[in-house]
This record gives sequence, structure tokens and C-alpha cells, in this order.
Amino acid sequence: MLSSAPGLSGRWERLEPRPRARMLRQVLHAGLRTSFHALGRFVAGHPVFFASAPVLLSILLGASFSRYRVEEDVESLLAPKHSLAKIEGNLVDSLFPVNRSKHALYSDLQTPGHYGRVIITSRKGSVLDPVHLETILKLHRLIYQMQVTVPASGPNSFNYSFSYLCLPDDKNVCIIDDIIRAMEEIQSARSSNRTVPILRYPITQLADGRQAYIGHQLGGVQGWGPGGAVRGQGTGRGEGVRSARALQLTYYLQARGGLMDRVASQWEKAFCAELQAFAALHPKLGLYPATSSSLRTDFQFSSVLARRPLLASLGACSVLAILCCSMRDCVRSKPWLGLLALLSITLSGLTAAGILNLTGTTYNSSYLGIPFVMLGHGLFGSFEMLSSWRRTREDQHVKERVASVFEDVMLRFSGSTMLHLLTLGLAASPLTNMEAVRLFCRTAALAVTISYVYMLSFYSSCLVFTGYLETGYRHGCFCRRVPKPDRLDSKPAWYRCLMYTRYQDETQTPNPPHGGVGHGHTNSPNPNLAHTHAHTHPHPHTVNNPVLHGHSHVTNSAHPHQHTHPSAHTDHHHPQDSHLLLGCVRRCYGDWITNTYVKPFVVLLYLVYISFGLMGFLQVTQGSDPSALVAMDTATVLYTRAQQRYFSSYSPVIGFYIYESAPYWNVSVQRDLLEYAKGFQRISWLEAYLNYLTDRNQSTSQPRENFTRTLRHSFLREPQFAHFTDDIIFAERGQGEEPEVAASRIFLVAKTTENKREEMSVLLDTLRRLSLTSRVRFLIFNPSFVYLDRYAAAVSSPLRHSLLAVLFLLGLSSLAVVEPLVSVWLGLTLLSVQFGVLGFMTLWGVELDCMSVLCLISALGHSADCSGPLLCGFASGRGDSRTRWVRVALERHGVPSLQTLICYSAALVPVGSVRSNLTRTLFRCLTLTAGCSALHTLAFLPTLLTFLPPSKTRGHGPEGEGQRQEVECVEMNDSTRVVDQITTV
Repeated sequence: MLSSAPGLSGRWERLEPRPRARMLRQVLHAGLRTSFHALGRFVAGHPVFFASAPVLLSILLGASFSRYRVEEDVESLLAPKHSLAKIEGNLVDSLFPVNRSKHALYSDLQTPGHYGRVIITSRKGSVLDPVHLETILKLHRLIYQMQVTVPASGPNSFNYSFSYLCLPDDKNVCIIDDIIRAMEEIQSARSSNRTVPILRYPITQLADGRQAYIGHQLGGVQGWGPGGAVRGQGTGRGEGVRSARALQLTYYLQARGGLMDRVASQWEKAFCAELQAFAALHPKLGLYPATSSSLRTDFQFSSVLARRPLLASLGACSVLAILCCSMRDCVRSKPWLGLLALLSITLSGLTAAGILNLTGTTYNSSYLGIPFVMLGHGLFGSFEMLSSWRRTREDQHVKERVASVFEDVMLRFSGSTMLHLLTLGLAASPLTNMEAVRLFCRTAALAVTISYVYMLSFYSSCLVFTGYLETGYRHGCFCRRVPKPDRLDSKPAWYRCLMYTRYQDETQTPNPPHGGVGHGHTNSPNPNLAHTHAHTHPHPHTVNNPVLHGHSHVTNSAHPHQHTHPSAHTDHHHPQDSHLLLGCVRRCYGDWITNTYVKPFVVLLYLVYISFGLMGFLQVTQGSDPSALVAMDTATVLYTRAQQRYFSSYSPVIGFYIYESAPYWNVSVQRDLLEYAKGFQRISWLEAYLNYLTDRNQSTSQPRENFTRTLRHSFLREPQFAHFTDDIIFAERGQGEEPEVAASRIFLVAKTTENKREEMSVLLDTLRRLSLTSRVRFLIFNPSFVYLDRYAAAVSSPLRHSLLAVLFLLGLSSLAVVEPLVSVWLGLTLLSVQFGVLGFMTLWGVELDCMSVLCLISALGHSADCSGPLLCGFASGRGDSRTRWVRVALERHGVPSLQTLICYSAALVPVGSVRSNLTRTLFRCLTLTAGCSALHTLAFLPTLLTFLPPSKTRGHGPEGEGQRQEVECVEMNDSTRVVDQITTV
């Protein structure tokens, strides 16, 4: 049994009967670890190639930035991709296109390709005061006469005015807002000393007898109540307007494509510039412009604002990464590895960006979160590799040490990378209905994959180079050889401090064991060492190097010996104690967090954490407003605030579209349609027509031919009702028959409060349910419904899918790869972190929008990076107390988590200063993700694992088994010799 088959490595495993699942995990682990060991030796044997290839590839792909393009269709990013509202919008555009409207347009219902819009407010008094009214009409004339030159210079230049670009009415005159006509009538009456016509709100009557809805054009209204009392804002139908604080004007441009799109874009820029100049000359008025391109420009402006803070983040993270990799010992110190880790992440980001440019992918501001996904994952992998390097034997060859690092770390790092790719990949699948989420996760998955490859190649080769510096007894920072101790004595104090090292003394002196777990230290023998001691004691010791998936056969560690030489504990200085964080965790924090008197307070803290998380979870609100994702102090934000302040009394105009032929002459159908519109402010051709018939003493219940004939030849030819021709589509029947009404529309406006979007969402669901049971086939539409329709489901479904997929993967892998209890603990940790981030995010004022969901999806991988190695390291230990193994796991895996948290937090601080709603959401969510992950890794899990499963006595025989003899084989590989020894005790 002790002889090995030809061609095998000669390493020996304990021959103990184990369950099949455990044996399968051992076989898989042995194969994977052997593969990573061979990969580490291969990388260490060719460090120049693996260091230069990623750099050259990044430079080549980085040259593709000439193809850099920005996404221009913001609606496709932020609105659900597949929704009923989009289908309804396409049907509405086919029935009632904007160019078909020849009398009136509603600014919040019909949104053509290009437009200019402005809200005018009076800082004192009413906008209807004579002085302000004259100034507003003057502004209207300036905009009407404004011209743009396209191209800017050259013989083919041409001047375009608004009258050339506007949407014309049936008389080939530009369609303007009804409030302009009403104001011109008021000014004309004042100038001629006539009685000023009464302006009513929200529906007024113009001079031609036509009724016009001005609720979306006049805001902050106060009306005259009975007896002259002032009524509140939003007076009833037909109330006279006493004063108004705001006015909204909209200028519609034709969308013809090609050259006219360029001209319209230039006109929008000139429109904003004209308003800015006009506002400077008239400080008594406040002007808040918005155009069709404002949302796109302000959404992408967040990327421009974040450029310098991102560079500052990189600089702050670099400084702290260098400090985290430094030690008191100048030879063992690896400061350059921290900087090279960030360089590896930067190169991988540059490579991913080059691939995206070559494939024609467009960029948007949501990609600002991708560098932080790469940073958290890459930094943790690099700090884990450095921690494992420091646990290897220093008298080994560099190739063997790198191979040992690969064998120890890469299995864990590959597992966490798989979790990242699973969560991001599933969220990037066609199951995701939010295009911004899908594009972000697809790009992040590509970046994480390249970062993983570069960590295996570029960073590992850098580890090889710094290993040769250490072996050559050179300074870790200045790369010069450190003088011998006898020569240092003659140097100044600052020079001796700079060149302080104990490397040569400790490597030349045999390193005695430090008692393993029992003394809180770990020896660093040859990682290719497979001990085969024969212990005669009831509880044999096992290795103390936790691995990702929890097994007793590990590297980078030694079996703690029962009979340790007395001098083994006289060495008061451990080599790794010269690292500040590791020394603090080893000497102070590990003992403190596992103290019996501290545990109840940690458990209480966790209960408080859950309580506040639940409080926030019950208050989660959806953030479907796209203006919440743009840069602050921009035109979109200022315009939205003014609109919410002055125009929140009524909802946007809702189109009620009857898209099939209906028996309008039927009394029951008329009653149903009037009942549907009851309670709304409405502009209804049917209601006006029925009143018209009643005023003429005609019955509203007529045969179809008479009903339609009177409608076409009498009602629609009246001047005050002529505008209803835009709302009715007639379909020809047979020859000599009267056409029938094929489709029609009615405009509805609802009274709202401050929670305008929530009320619109409820209204949408209510009217849709009504359309399913109505015998008249109708639909309702407003452009804002595209963002509201099933937004909560579209935003939260990627997060649910990713979370369920991770839990399923953990459950499946526990059958063959991961220890079952590790999967259970990791799954519970991920759920707890997600629950806390979601709850505290809500308490911090962050809504559930596409940006916060992106952060929640990336939080799954980040929390797995931090807590996975700690859990697996604890679960791998056997034969000692839980407290001892918790301390060892904290030393080995808690310190890399703490280093990652420090650098990650430093990188987030500059982002919090960016004046953007998008980056504010990003900063808050990522800060909560880092904080909750750190709490679980450094506090909650170390405490809970001291009294919850897995047990440390598992894997031993029954109590009556007595003493057991174990045979282990030692194969000791050195750069100069190979020693095989079999010892039996």
C-alpha cells in the first residue's frame, strides 16, 4: 500500500474509510490542486512572458479607443425592454402620429423627436402680471425668430428658423401652446382698454370658442373662490385664475431624419443658450429649460464629472495598497506588489474596454461601477496570494514557493470568480428585462474574466520577480542588496532603520514549529511536504491551513507536533509579526473577538443589524424616475424640481385610445365611456358631441348613419369643435354608405398629490384591469408609462435570479466540491449581507432603481470573496477547539479581507464627492456592501462559528476506538536535493 504507481507524484494520502461524497471531494481537490501547482511552476518558469504579454495586449487593444461611442437612446437603457406600455405606444403612434395633430399638442403626452421646453417662474408676484406677461411674450417672439446656421460656415450654409422646423397646423402655421393664445388675448384686451377675458383653470375657453386644457401649462395657480376668497392650488373646472407662479411653454420640431435632425439638434443648443442669455437680462424671472437631448446629455455627464475623482480613487488606493503590502522587515516587505496589483486590474480594464470598442459596444454612465467590481475582486485575490506567499518556507526555491501559492490560493480564487461570473452572467442573460442591467453585467463579467487571467499571469509573474529580490537579500522597495549586520552597525540610525531585517538570521536558523493552532502561529514548511507521522494519541492533529473547500490535506502548513522542542517557543519574534495588520490580528483582535465576554455583544449587534435591515426592507420603494440617475445641478434636475413644485396638482395628460370600431350610437356604450372618464378632467369629443346633440334637442341614440353623418358634417365643422378632427379616425365602408368611426381618443387628467409617480402607477394598473372586462376595446398611454410599467419586476428580477442561481450552485457543489456546511454558511452569509445592504440602502434614501440593483448583484460576489475563504479555512480544521481555528482563519484570511476593505474604502471616498445622483447611489450602495461584508467577515462569523457547527471533532473514530496508528510519508523537495523519509512511531 505504501508503494506508488509509476509516474505518480509520490505524495501519500491517509488511508481512512470515508463516505463516498467525501472521497469524491478529495479526488477532485487533489486533481485541482495538482493542476494549479503545475500551473504555478509553469508561470514561475516563464515570468518574462507572462509579465509582458498582458501589457502588450492591453496596449494593442487600448488603441481601439478611436471607436469609442456613447449610448444615445437613454429610454432603451432605463425603461423595461419588454413591456406592454411600449407595445401600446407603438400602436398609438401608428394610429395617431404627432404629425397628424393639426390643432393642439400636449407637452407631456406627445413627445416628437425634438423639442424645446421651458418653465418660467416669477420670483415675486404672478406670471400673469402685466410686466411679467409682456416679458414672457417677448421671450416667445425671440424664440420664434431665432435662427441657426447649418453648416456653421461655408457656401452651403443655410439659416433655419423655428417657423421652418416647427410642426404646422391645418393652416400651415406653427402649433403653439394654448396658453400663448390666452396670454395674447389678455395683453390685447389690456392694451385696448377692453375687459380682460377670464382665464379659467385647468380648462379654459379661448376666443374662438374652443376649450383648451392648460393644467400642464400654468402652475402654482390660485383661483377666486365664492365671495372672493382665494381657493387653493388646483381649483375646480372653470374656476377663474387669480395668480399663477409658473408657466410652461413647449416648442415642437419636426423629425424628418438626416439633415433636419442635425438642424434640430443645433436649434436645441441655441434654444438653451438663448434662454440663458435672457435669464441674465431678466433676473426677476426664473427659467428652467429642457430639450429632447437633456436627459441623455445629463445622464452621460456623470461620466465626465467622475473622471478626476476616479483618478483620485486610483491614487488613494495605490498608496494604501503599498502600505498594506509593506512590512517592518525590508527584505520580506513587498510594497511594489500592491501597486502592481492595481496595475494588473488597470490593464485588465483596458483590455476589456478594447474588446468592447472592437465589437461596437456603446458606453453609458452605469459602467462607472465596473472598476469597483474589478477592484474588490482583484485586490482580495492579490492579498490572498501575498498572505499565502508569506506562509511558505523561505529556504525554498522561488518556483516552489509560487507553485505552493497557486496550490493554496487559486482554488479559492477560482471559486469566487465562478460566483462572480454566475451572478453577472445570469443577470446579463435575455431573462433580464432592463437593458442597463444587462449591459452592465455583460461588461462586468468580461472584465472579471480578464482580471482573473491577468491575476494568474501578470501579477503572478510580478510575485516571482519580487521573490527573487527576497531570495537575493535585496531591499523590497529600493531593490538594492541589504548590507550584512556587521556593516550596518557603522551606519547612521536612520539607515539602520531603513535597512532593518531579520531575514538572514531566521532563514539560516532552522525554523522550529510554533505549535500550530495551539499557539496561534503557523510554521511555513515546504508546501510539497506530505507528512506521514505515526502519532499515538486519541485525537491526532491535522494540518492547519484552511482551504477553500474544507479538506484536511493542504499545503503551506505543517502538522503540529505533540513533542515540540522546548526552544521552539523561546523565539519571541515571529517573522510575520513585522506586518502591522497581521501582528494586530494575531496578538490582539483574534483573542478579543473570541473572548467569552465579547460574544454576547457581537450577537446583540447582529440582532440590531437584522432589525434595522428589516426596517429598511419594509420601506423599499422603486425609483422609476430617470431624472434620479443624472448629474446634479443640470438642466434635467432643475427642470424636474420646478415641475414637481408647480405642476404636481394634476397628472400628465393620459390618452384614452379606443383602437377598434365601437357602437358609439348605442346608449349603453355611451354610458360606459362617460363612466370611465368620470372623475377626470377631460377633453372628450364624445362628451362634447353628446352635449351638442342635446343642445339641438336631438336624441343621442340614433342609427349609425345618422349619428356619423351629424358628427362629420355638422359637429366637426363648427369652429369650436374643429380640433376634434385630430381625435377621430374614419374608415370607409361600401360605396354610398356613411363611414364609421374606426378609432378615437379622449384626453384624461387626474388630480394628484405629491406622490405623483406612485399614483400614476396605481392608475395605470386600475385602468388596465378595467380594459380587460370592458366591451369597448381601449388602452391608455402616456410616455411616462414606459418607465412605470412593471418597473419593479424588471429591476428586481435580475437580483432574484442571480441570488437563486448562487444558492443553487452552492447546493449542487456541496455534493462533490464544497463541504456541505461551508455551502450552508456561505449561502446564509450572502443572504444576510444582501438583506442588510438592501435595508440600510433604503434607510439611507436610496431607491430601488437599476443602479442600486447593479450594486446589489455585485455585492453577491464581493461578500463571497470576503467570507468564503474564512468559512472554508475554519471548516477544514479538525482536532482543536473552535476558538483556536477561528483565530487561525482570521490570521490567514481575515487579514486579506481587512486589507481589501481599507483600499476599497479609500477608493470609494472620492466618488462620494461627485455631484451626481448616479454616483451618489453608487457610493452609498458600495459603501454599505463593503461595510456589511466586513462586519460578517471580521465580527459576526468569527463569533458565531465559536458555538455553531461545523464541529471540530468530526472525522475521528468512535470513542472506544482507542489509540490509532497513522502512517505518513514525507517527501521533501528542495532545489538541490530530494529526501524521502518514512517514520513510524
